[in-house]
Amino acid sequence: MHKFLIHKQGDHVGVATSDIEAGEKVIGVYMDDDSTIEATAASAIPLGHKIAVSDIAKNGHVIEYGLPIGYAPEGFKFGDYVHTHNIKTLRW
Repeated sequence: MHKFLIHKQGDHVGVATSDIEAGEKVIGVYMDDDSTIEATAASAIPLGHKIAVSDIAKNGHVIEYGLPIGYAPEGFKFGDYVHTHNIKTLRW
């Protein structure tokens, strides 16, 4: 059973559909083609929050819905919890 959804192939993050525990191996489903991906959560990820499905370099843009939604000042790794502590807006 999946525990997160990714909107499109090429997105860097998925959205938790239930709480994910630190160290838990979880399945994600790409909504555009129903393919799956497995990740190990680096830390706890609450329902509705994001999990990284790719590594992002320092200051790299973060893609969701096929569009840039922000940048990662320190970067992050596959399986990391992605939220306001490690992603910033591109608007200001």
